[in-house]
Amino acid sequence: MRRSRGVGAFATCVGLIATLASACATQAPKAAPQPVPRSSKATRASAESISVLEQKTARLELRLLEEEAQVSDLQAKLDDARQEVVRAMAKLQTLASKAEAASAMAEAEIALQALQTAAKQVGAPEVTQAEQLLHMSTKEFDQQNYGGALYLANQAKSLAGAGQTRLTSSGRGTLRPGEVLFALPLHLQTLVRANVRDGPGTGFKLLFTLDAGTSILGYSYSDTWVRVADESGRSGWVFSTFVGRR
Repeated sequence: MRRSRGVGAFATCVGLIATLASACATQAPKAAPQPVPRSSKATRASAESISVLEQKTARLELRLLEEEAQVSDLQAKLDDARQEVVRAMAKLQTLASKAEAASAMAEAEIALQALQTAAKQVGAPEVTQAEQLLHMSTKEFDQQNYGGALYLANQAKSLAGAGQTRLTSSGRGTLRPGEVLFALPLHLQTLVRANVRDGPGTGFKLLFTLDAGTSILGYSYSDTWVRVADESGRSGWVFSTFVGRR
């Protein structure tokens, strides 16, 4: 009798142990939180930086489109104003003589040829504009509107002269590979204390340093560097993020 009771108790204990083991097996252990690898954090930060740069680039592109539209509108208004002047001179039959108009056209042609020679390698927007004005002058001359021809020829000569001056002042030597001239000198100022170097890169010789807020003119750019000159005539290259509009 005692033996049977002992066997029963033993069986009961075995059953309890099996039940407890089954219950523990059904409860999945809670996974310890895994630290985010540093590489993942760096990737996220890099992605966010790229997104910010893309947004900034998109805004700059829109600003550029807006300014191009404004320039185009102003150019159209300027062309209309010139046409009005030419038509007015034709109606008034000004006292400008045929010889005066012919002389002005010849001078404009010489100035244009000089500009074309100077801009042969780098190009200049003034070349096309001066050519158009000279063509218009010739047309008015053929129609015996000598006042209009004289006016347009002087405009062409002035534009060609300004273009040649810009190229001379901005070139300061042979242009570097990849260097692009601005259509017009940019009125800039330094945003911080900026080093001015002999070329577009930190590996070039340091020429001088400009204090923050210094007024400068920007003539060309190469990658992220801008060729500038200060009011005393010193010139060199400065990193683009160090300068802004005056």
